[in-house]
Amino acid sequence: MSTLNTSPASDAEAPTPGRRAESEAVYAALSAGALGALYGLVVGLFAPDLQLAGEADSFAVWAAVGAAVVAAVASTMEYWRSRDRPGQEWRHSLPSWKYTVNTVSVVIVHTALAFVAVYALYRVLAMGFIGLPIVTFWAVVLMAVTLGLTTWIVYLSVSAMTTQRMSSLLLAFIAIGTLTAMVTTPDPRWWTIHFSHLGTFEDDLSTWVFNGTLIAAGLLVTTFAVYIANDMRELAAAGVLENPRGPRTVPVLFVVMGIMLACVGIFPVDVNLALHNLSASGMAAMFLVLLIGGPNFLRGMPRTYFVASWGFLGAMVASVILFIPAVGYFSLTAFEIIVFALIFGWIAVFIRFLGVAGRRD
Repeated sequence: MSTLNTSPASDAEAPTPGRRAESEAVYAALSAGALGALYGLVVGLFAPDLQLAGEADSFAVWAAVGAAVVAAVASTMEYWRSRDRPGQEWRHSLPSWKYTVNTVSVVIVHTALAFVAVYALYRVLAMGFIGLPIVTFWAVVLMAVTLGLTTWIVYLSVSAMTTQRMSSLLLAFIAIGTLTAMVTTPDPRWWTIHFSHLGTFEDDLSTWVFNGTLIAAGLLVTTFAVYIANDMRELAAAGVLENPRGPRTVPVLFVVMGIMLACVGIFPVDVNLALHNLSASGMAAMFLVLLIGGPNFLRGMPRTYFVASWGFLGAMVASVILFIPAVGYFSLTAFEIIVFALIFGWIAVFIRFLGVAGRRD
């Protein structure tokens, strides 16, 4: 017995890299690996006996920079070309300026994610190999493997980008970026002040990682909105979403949320407190509008989605009550982290249900 499936991007039907993309990714990885070996040779010869991590001039930093460069090149080339691949043709209909902005944001996020992921990985390895110097041979091997794997992963990531994959990329980027900022901050007791304190240390790597993560994530959310708009238009055309204003309103709210998130990183709390707080409040406000307006904007979504949304709203209200001075159970840091987690947790749930809306299986 057949089932109706009007979902534009369900997991079972989401575009996957084809044989050509898989082959190209391998060749790109081999090329990057060869360049990585040469890069590692140069690093090993001119900076002998580097520590694995933990210093401003460590092997982890050099490896992260190399990974960021190859990620930028791979994501730029493949994201631009992938609009001709099956399931991606709709991107041809985007205005040139919008497609350019989307490409820039995807490239920035993959570049930044490659940097923080590689740096964090080597920081973890350094904890298991305390005091181990990296001689030239291992510099060549590790750089070749690092740059080759980075290129392979990034190439395949952008070759078949969907709303679901972009949401996974966003969550991974936010998690890795903030955790990296936490473990590299020069103030181990940052949590006694507030979450945004992580972005206040002048000329420190953790500050650049924290603020850069927020800015890049904000850009990705604006690109995210384009994919959401396409999915919602298809669902509205199929009669799944009943409010014709939804495909126009919801993406706009996501764009505003993305801009506000980026501004939180652009205006650290020690640079401009008013704009920082205004940006954070604006992001939270868009989240509340999407939650409260969901039954109207998203009429036709599965009932379970709305149950989950009301659960997120209830958790937000409870967090506010526990934070207010009269109760004072939550510290400012705990409150900020909880709200942050609720927003991005809801985004993940929303995208998952958007991908299965209209299915009867």
